[in-house]
Amino acid sequence: MMKYEDAPDLQERMAEIIVLLEMSHIDLNRVKCLRGFGSKSKRTIARCHTLGKLMQRAMGVQAWYAIEFLERFDKMSKVEQDKVIIHELMHIPKAFGGGFRHHDFVCEANVDVFHQKFEEAKVNGLGSGVDSEVEVEKLSDFTSEISRGKEDSEFKGLKETKHWWQG
Repeated sequence: MMKYEDAPDLQERMAEIIVLLEMSHIDLNRVKCLRGFGSKSKRTIARCHTLGKLMQRAMGVQAWYAIEFLERFDKMSKVEQDKVIIHELMHIPKAFGGGFRHHDFVCEANVDVFHQKFEEAKVNGLGSGVDSEVEVEKLSDFTSEISRGKEDSEFKGLKETKHWWQG
């Protein structure tokens, strides 16, 4: 039987990643990190969940996303954990409406590009003191350029490939 618990430490790391990667389309107040225990999955490390548009409308609610981190996640290095968090955040589309970006975009090559930008932003001292209430609307939207398919030099290397890991 699956059990879940809040993951405030991962919530904080997720918020830092969102801010440093300028993923301003993600509403920090409507994304929740949880740890999941008891999964029978052998390969899954984390997964992103949402409430579909039909159910949102029927219930009269806005989109929410839940990122579930399975027990294997905590055994990984911090760098690999950061990549998993980035991977799951990349599934959240620009519209933030309850859909998903698929593994043609959310792939190892693109995660590596985002992770490199995250590491560079940390070195430059950006985003210190971030919490889940930060106003990310003020940040420029790095991911909107990618989702529109811009081919300037900053976004070269991002490509659509199939599969990375299940998540």
